[in-house]
Amino acid sequence: MREYDLSEARWRKSTYSDGNGGNCVEVTHDFPGVVPVRDSKAAAGPVLVVGAAAWTEFVGAVAADAGSHRGGVAHA
Repeated sequence: MREYDLSEARWRKSTYSDGNGGNCVEVTHDFPGVVPVRDSKAAAGPVLVVGAAAWTEFVGAVAADAGSHRGGVAHA
């Protein structure tokens, strides 16, 4: 399994995170072909590295699901 040096990563909070300090996901797009994801409440904790295509599919599914609920998840 490949390891990534994330010490210089520029993290940003996902637009799909809620604004109440609860479900906060941060991502970085500094690594071609993959999207590292972490919990912003545990910045020093583990990072999930997802393939870029899988991340795009996941975000699309979340957006589609959010669109089917009224007043649910914040959109990008």
